[in-house]
Order: sequence, then structure tokens, then C-alpha cells
Amino acid sequence: MAFELPSLPYAQDALAASGMSAETLSFHYGKHHKAYVDNLNNLIKDTDLADKPLEEIIKISYKEGKAGIFNNAAQVWNHTFYWNGIKPAGGGAPTGALLDAINASFGSLDNFKTEFKNAGATQFGSGWAWLVAEGGTLKITKTPNAENPLIHEGQVPLLTMDVWEHAYYLDFQNSRPNFMANFVEKLINWDFVAANFAAA
Repeated sequence: MAFELPSLPYAQDALAASGMSAETLSFHYGKHHKAYVDNLNNLIKDTDLADKPLEEIIKISYKEGKAGIFNNAAQVWNHTFYWNGIKPAGGGAPTGALLDAINASFGSLDNFKTEFKNAGATQFGSGWAWLVAEGGTLKITKTPNAENPLIHEGQVPLLTMDVWEHAYYLDFQNSRPNFMANFVEKLINWDFVAANFAAA
């Protein structure tokens, strides 16, 4: 069963007012994300991975050192998760149990934002910053290239920020800090994060 490029949860121009242009969505989603889907389908065709769920393919290919399959499978998953973690007129603040957990783990929402942006800023080269639930607390992690929390036992991903250059170059050129500030203040879909937290 071949994987398909999942639909975006909003129109390609819906994030423009929040700092992510339709042009960025067109390239990032329509070219990069689609290429990962196409590559993955070609790599697993007629193999024992062809009928397995995406999360299983990620874990098996990582464990078995199948870098090509892992990189494309993880990037398909990462991008789908990323698109759902942002929304038009996002940002603001979470509420309820999620806000309580953020305050307990990081001291305040502002501290979380600072640490989250710092994780993105200190990820050398391409990669991702993550908010994860692990062992009853929240943690901020970063991963290089395609890696994600699914390969780390006990980590449940709640939110991710893509810091590959293609995620921001058309809108922010080489200024990753400006992209991250915009992401945190105007794009985060806290409802998605809260739903992941509730299910963790």
C-alpha cells in the first residue's frame, strides 16, 4: 500500500498573515514533503516494509541501519506532524493542564519559548526542535536531519519546529532566529499540542 501526501489542514495561503507565505508552503509541502513520500514509496516497494504503518517503518529502518528508508519515512512523518502543529493566527498561550505542565517543567511559558528557540538555534545544520513528554515531565530536545522522538524509547512528541533551511529561507532568508520567533509567537497550534499531551 503506497503512502500518499497528506492534505494540509489549511489552504496554502492561510498562514501568510502569520508569517509563512504561500510560496514557502508551495515549495516546502508541495516539493520537499512530496519528494519524501515519493522516495519512500520507491524504496519500500516490493519489500517486507511495504505494508507496515509509517511509525513501524521508521523504527525498523532506524534499528536496522537502513538510512535511505529511515530518512524518507521519518521526514514524511515529521512534516505531517509539523503542519498539524501550526495554524493560521496561531501562537498565544496554552491553557489548562498543558499550561500547568509547561510551568512546572520550565518555570513559565516565556522560559519554554526561550528554551525551545535555543534548541532550534543550537541545532547545527538541518534538523528539528521538539517538545516531548517523557517520564511524567516535559522536555525540549533537538534532533539532526530526519531523526525524531519516535526512535527514543519513552518520548512522546507534542510539538516540533522545522529548522531545515528550506523551512524559512524564502520568508526569512538566513535568519533562523527571526523565523523561530515568528513560529513561537504566531504559528503554534496549542490545541494540537494539548491533544497530544492529553494522549501521552
